[in-house]
Order: sequence, then structure tokens, then C-alpha cells
Amino acid sequence: MGNSKSHPGQGFSSRFLPEEQAETDRLFDALSAEELGSSTSPRSFSLQALKSHVGEALPPEMVTRLFDGMRRMDVTGRAKGPSERVSQEQFTASMSHLLKGNAEEKSLVILKMISATEGPVKASEVQQFTEDLVGSVVHVLKYRQELRGWTQKQAPGSPSRVQALAAHLFSEMKLQDGEKLPGPQRLDCDCDQAALEDWVFRAPHVATFLSVVIHQGFLLLRSSLDLATLVPERQVNQEQEFASILDVLSVVYINSHLPQEQRHRWRLLFSSELHGHSFSQLCGRITHWGPCVLLLEDHDGHVFGGFASCSWEVKPQFQGDDRCFLFCVSPSMAVYTCTGYNDHYMYLNQGQQTIPNGLGMGGQHNYFGLWIDVDFGKGHSKAKPTCTTYNSPQLSAQEDFQFEKMEVWAVGDASVTQRAKNTKSILDVDPEARALLEVSGRIRHSEGLREVPDDQ
Repeated sequence: MGNSKSHPGQGFSSRFLPEEQAETDRLFDALSAEELGSSTSPRSFSLQALKSHVGEALPPEMVTRLFDGMRRMDVTGRAKGPSERVSQEQFTASMSHLLKGNAEEKSLVILKMISATEGPVKASEVQQFTEDLVGSVVHVLKYRQELRGWTQKQAPGSPSRVQALAAHLFSEMKLQDGEKLPGPQRLDCDCDQAALEDWVFRAPHVATFLSVVIHQGFLLLRSSLDLATLVPERQVNQEQEFASILDVLSVVYINSHLPQEQRHRWRLLFSSELHGHSFSQLCGRITHWGPCVLLLEDHDGHVFGGFASCSWEVKPQFQGDDRCFLFCVSPSMAVYTCTGYNDHYMYLNQGQQTIPNGLGMGGQHNYFGLWIDVDFGKGHSKAKPTCTTYNSPQLSAQEDFQFEKMEVWAVGDASVTQRAKNTKSILDVDPEARALLEVSGRIRHSEGLREVPDDQ
């Protein structure tokens, strides 16, 4: 696999293709060009050379971590200790491990990025590494102008989205006894390479984020990084400024749980800020537009929502399938998938007298995992102890909550069928609405008064 030619970085079986190896060699040449020693000395580069090349694309602490990981690599098996500079073999081995390696190889470099010792590291050190990694991803995406319409966001009085996502990733770390790490009392526990390997295997965001940092920070092998499915394009058909509840990290996290074909684009269907606090507006704007993500922020600052895998339809039956899920973004991040206990995935109803009117996901009537009442601005999230459909806890700060901010985003591309359905008025699809209009004395000539929907 990879380059078959004799090469200084071949002793560890580089996994780069020939053209990838050539690009890696060019970067090393650039890093070591200004620091050539005697003609008999092997070429290498220093931390200062790496910082000079990276500039402000990455935080200094992450550049130092990457440099330490590279210089501590023992590619010959004969090293007596970490070198002060990075050789070509160390550089190629590190890049190969981080970009192409398996969980064991990635964990080896991560361990060296955290500590100079060969032994276990403290859980608190892994936690700090995770925060540095997540923060570096936001930093480099903003620096390279790859936010694709999204922003950074810091909610006042709550943990930052960097801390929230880092805490979620760190929560996947397990000790040798199989117990998960979260909890201040366990931060002093030891984590060996086996624990790190298991963590990298079960928390794929760790490897993905390391790839983003290297691809975008070092400008190395950028063509192999599919940013379009990592950070979806944000589409809002409004001339006015619109500040979403979401930030880029929240979107990256939620997006990673969507079906692959729906990760490249998010289109705003409804926002209470733009379209008003109206359940009728909500229904009119989100039905028949295919899969979408809905979320809201309650009065206590909790941000949460759900993914609807199918088009919303106004009807008195449950709908959707087992691809649906609930999630929370703030103050913590988590996704809750289907349990198989029932099929109460999605519910949207209006105008009924005997059954609830509103939008719900999971649970049962009057006891939903997430419920938006027809009296817009009110809802509930009931779980004692968890929602039967999604195994989710209470998502809101209060079981019965109030909110002012709600958004619904269609994901992926709208099909021709979906667009055709949304050219119809409610008068075309709801005979009761048409009958009510005629009773009021405004016959079909009032069609000229219809509001044409935005090209969503």
C-alpha cells in the first residue's frame, strides 16, 4: 500500500499514495529549507519553523502539541529519547499515522502529543487535549474562511460550545474496568494507550478533527478532506441578517449524525425571528420539504431539538421512521436515537378537538420527549426517567417550558416532488379550509390574495 519507492519515511510502511507522498515531501522540504545544517547532517525542522509556516492558522498550543507528537516518534526503534527537531522520517510517519492510520496508530501519536513519558497519562490531560483539539477546529475553519455561512457563538452564562463538544467527546473515554470517565473525581485516573485506542475507535470525531487541523492548518492533502459533508452550506433566503441559534460546532456535531446524502446543505424553512410566533406559519413552512432539523432555545438557555427523517405532514397519526433522533446542544451535547420500543417518531397536527394539536417527537400524547404546543411559545419535554421512543432525558430546563426562538432547517436537496407539492396552496390540499373560505363569502376569486411561498 502507498508509495513503493525507497524513501526515508518507508520504514514504518507509509500509507500515502505516490502523489500524496510527493506533497508531504514538498511540505517537509519547505519546513526544513531555512534550517539546513552541514551536508552530512540529515535534514530536520524546529518548532519555530513549524510555527512560522502555520502562522495564525492554528492556536500556538496545538502547533506545539503536533510538533511534540512528531519529535517523540521513534521510527527506528533505537531512539534513546525524544529529539529536539523533527526528521523527515518522523514527519512522514506522524502524518501517515494521523491521516491514514488505524486507531492504534492514531492513539500512539495522540499519547505523544499529550505527554513526553511512555507511560499512561492522566484523564485531566486527555480532557485538556480534547478542548485544545475542538478549539483548534473552530479556529482553523474560521481562519481559512470555511465556516460556510455559520458563525462562532458563545452563549452568555453557559459552557462554550467548544467546552460542550469537548466534554461530550471526552465522555466516551473508558478506563480499563470499562467504566466511563466523566466526573471530577475521576480526572486523576490513568489512561494508557489501550484506553486512548479504544477512545479513538469509539469517538470518530477525534480522528476527524485531527485531520481537519492538519489538512487546513498545514495546508497538506486538502483535497482528501470532504469539508462539504463536515460543514454543510448554510442557505437563508432572506436579505436581512439572521443570527441562528446554532453555531458551526453545533452544526458539525448534529450534521455528523444525519444520513450521508443529506449532510452537504441546510436550508432555512422556518424561524420564529423571521416568520413570527405562529403555529400556522410553522406548519405552512415545514410540511412536504423532506428531512429536516428543528431546534429551539427555551427561556433558561437550553438548546435542543430533533431530526425528522421524512417530510412533515399535518395529520392525526404518528409518522417518520427509525432514522429520527432527538438531541441537545446546550448546556451539553448529546444525540438520542430510537429504542425500538414504539414508532412514535414524529407527530404534527392542527385543528382537532379530541387529540392534541401541536408538534411532537417521541413518547406519547401529552407525554412527549419534545412537544411544541399549538399555542406557540409553549412546550414540554417529559421523561421519567427517559423518553420511551428515543431514550432521551428531559431536554429542557423545566419540564413545561416556554421559548421564543425556534428554527427548522431542511437538510440535503429538495426533490422535484417536494418542490411541486409546495407550490400548492392550503386551499388545494385542505378541503375544510376551502369550505370555510366559501362560507365566509370569499369564493375562489380570493386565490389572488394568496401569499406565494419563498423559494426555500
